[in-house]
Amino acid sequence: MPTKLTEEVINAAIQGFENQKVHIDSRIAELRAMLDGHADAAPAAAEAPRKRRKMSVAARKRIAAAQRKRWAAAKKQTGSSSPAAPAAPKRKRRLSAAGRKRIIEATKKRWAMQRAQKQPSPKTAARKAVRKTEKEAAPAAS
Repeated sequence: MPTKLTEEVINAAIQGFENQKVHIDSRIAELRAMLDGHADAAPAAAEAPRKRRKMSVAARKRIAAAQRKRWAAAKKQTGSSSPAAPAAPKRKRRLSAAGRKRIIEATKKRWAMQRAQKQPSPKTAARKAVRKTEKEAAPAAS
């Protein structure tokens, strides 16, 4: 299905190709300069570099003052005087001697309970002893 190209599209295409042509021509000029032994030679610039505008000291001072005024207004709206000064740090809590003693006693009690659970009951110990003697006596009987 053929599409009709408008004059605007055609002009844009021509402009794009001309830009590419300028770029290619500058690259060709660079390569030719290298062949001639003038590798330091810069290609001919399409545009002269723009000169920086000079600003007077008074103008810089006016701009700086205006910026300080904007920052002051912005800080006033947020309501914070200075973000560098955080709230006072929380005091470190100290453990009293009595509290430390209670914790130690509770820990000892907990460990004693753990050890008591791991030790076999007297009945279990007696059964294990009987089985052990039976095993020792069984090989001797056979």
